[in-house]
This record gives sequence, C-alpha cells and structure tokens, in this order.
Amino acid sequence: MEQERFLLLAVQAGPEEDVEASLRELEALAATAGAETAGWLIQRREAPHPGAYLGKGKLEEAREALAALDATGVLCDDELSPAQMYHLQEALDCKVLDRTLLILDIFARHASTREGKLQVELAQLQYRAAHLAGSGAALSRLGGGIGTRGPGEKKLEIDRRLIRSRIHALKEELDGVVRHRALLRSQRERARRPTAALVGYTSVGKSALFRRLTGADVLEDPKLFATLDTTTRTLTLPGSKQEILLTDTVGFIRKLPHHLIEAFQSTLEEACYADVLLHVQDASSPQLLAQQEVVYQTLAKLGAAGKPVIAVFNKMDLNAEAPQLRDLQAETSLAASAATGEGLGRLCGALERTLRARARYLEGVLPYGQGGLLQELRALGELQEEQYLPEGVAVRAYAPEALYGKLLPHLRPLPRG
Repeated sequence: MEQERFLLLAVQAGPEEDVEASLRELEALAATAGAETAGWLIQRREAPHPGAYLGKGKLEEAREALAALDATGVLCDDELSPAQMYHLQEALDCKVLDRTLLILDIFARHASTREGKLQVELAQLQYRAAHLAGSGAALSRLGGGIGTRGPGEKKLEIDRRLIRSRIHALKEELDGVVRHRALLRSQRERARRPTAALVGYTSVGKSALFRRLTGADVLEDPKLFATLDTTTRTLTLPGSKQEILLTDTVGFIRKLPHHLIEAFQSTLEEACYADVLLHVQDASSPQLLAQQEVVYQTLAKLGAAGKPVIAVFNKMDLNAEAPQLRDLQAETSLAASAATGEGLGRLCGALERTLRARARYLEGVLPYGQGGLLQELRALGELQEEQYLPEGVAVRAYAPEALYGKLLPHLRPLPRG
C-alpha cells in the first residue's frame, strides 16, 4: 500500500500556546501510524472555525498546499466536530483525520491483549457514535489506511442502533475484566505488599526502566504508545530487601482523547491504588515542563493526585544537566538512565525512604510460635535488626500499617541491656 502523506493543520488560539511543539508531536504520531508528513499549515485565530476548522482564506491556502506537496490528506491537531470534518472534506476533497482518530488508530495497531483490544474498540465506537450525528457520509469517505484500523472497516456503515448495541456489549465484557482486575488488586492488598507505579508521558522510557528494575520481558520501543498493557512485577529493594510490586502503565499525551481515558479507565486506575508514583520524565526533552504538566493534569482527572511522587529524570546519559533538574510537585527528584543503569541505586533508595515514611516503626520480641508473622515482616516490611533469644526473635523494623496492627499484640518488650 502506498504511504499516506498528510498536510498537518493547526489553529493557534493565543501567543502562549506552543502550537509548533504540538505539531512536532503530531508529526511523530503520524510516523508511528506509518504516514509521512508533507508539511504544516498554521492559522492564528481566537478559536477554530466552528464550521470548517480553518477560515476561508486558509482553506484556499490548504487546497493549494495539498496539490503542491502531493499530499493525500490533511491531519488536524484537534478533535474535529462532525460538521468541521464534513466541511473540510467538502472544501478540500481529500481524506481528513483529526488527532483523536490518529491516536485511536495507533492504539488499534498496538493493542495485543484481549483487554487492550476491547478498550480500543470501545473508544473507537464511542468516537464514531459521536461523529455519526450530522456527519452524513463523511466518515465513510475515509477509505482505507490510517483511521480505519481495528473495528473501523466493518463498523462505519452500520446504523446507530447496532453501534449502541456493540458499545453496550463491550462495556459488559470490560466490566468482567474490571472485576477480575479488582480481584487481583484485592489479593495484592491482602498480601499487604507495598506498590509503586511508573507513570509519565509517552515515550519517556518507562518500559525500559521497568525492564531494568525487574527483568520483565516487556517491549522497549521509542515510538509513541508502544506499550498499552499494564504489567506488574515484584521488585526486591536492595538496601532493605523489602519486596514491593512495581506496575508499568500506559503513557500520557497532550490532548489525550476523552474516549481513551474512559475506555482505559480500569488500566489507568492502577496509578490510583499505588502507594507511591514514579514519575518518569525524559531529561533530554525540550518539552519537559509541558509534559510534566500534562501528566499531573491527567493524574488529577484519574483521582491519583496527592500521592507521594518520586520524579525520575530518565535519559541522563543524553543530558549532562539532568542531576540539577527538579520537579516541584514531587517529594524527591533524581536522575537515572535506563540505558546505562546509572542512578538506579539512588532510585531504589528513594523508594525505600518514601515507603518507610508511610510505615510504622516497631521493636520487641516475637515468640517463636509466630513464625508466620515473622515471615510476613521479612517480605512486606523493612527488617532492620533480627536477633534470636531464648524467648523469641528480637526485631526492630518498619512495617506497613495493616501488618503493624497484626504484629503489635504479639510483641513483648525487648530485654533490658
């Protein structure tokens, strides 16, 4: 199939909006989807035109650019309304995609698990259901290629009733997946093992860092949204020998479509249940501060704001100034490199200190008949000292709140001297 070439369109609503950075990201998204960027066209106006996204003069300029650049379609940096998509197609007589449809297409390419495929199909159908109203034949004129992957090819021509029916069935099936995920989460909570979640902008190296820390066989790919599936593995912190659960999550992006946030709610909620968040950031990115803001805004939407955050400035091997970088919304900031392994010891140390601050200190003698509780303390707490005495095991340790409550009734005072 011939590679598609798109002219990127954007509206700059104010001088403070970094539209060029957004278009560079859109260009990277297009490359991830297998398309080539032919050029950019930016219109500066208070807001996108409600009817055709661009004003009349810019529409004519876009038509001329399409012919001059031999582009096969246009790609808009915002989500289009049904009317905007229809009128753009009428005015330009070419394929028209928006940012949301492009991201949905990438998700359809990368979804590999049953849950991921269900979530992507749900998000695509919700988008199409919203755009059927008043769009007439607009979506059916997309043809093949980008924007039609996943369920799109077989769903575009079905009526609203069938789309609603399929959405209902998908939600029911995903409810079962959510219940299963909740069951796994409750089992982890019963085990009382501390949890940490890797969060961050897409393509900052979360999966590479996850692999370095846990040895998990997860995909490492510089392309955007290479990883969609949540993965959890055990991490043994080298200093305290404490075992925690570390979860890798899907990356965030500016203008993340609300259809995706809704469809991937159960996956993204893993961040809400973590004891501590590792906010992985690309120390070499010129858009570092903007990406920080996007991540914190998305976490707030998910209800994960207010959790302890360790900022991990990854790719320090590409930026000599990384150790000086600070995230003012994080409790701790440090530099690391998933590529070289540098800084991972500092990261594990910061995790130990953060978890210790949330734990309860205890000391005393645990009778030998409570060997099971001692094993729990070794696995789930931070055992700093352990001494065998005739009456039991003398311990000094930090324990999670729930385990502390179980241990306290069985502890006897330490012998004097």
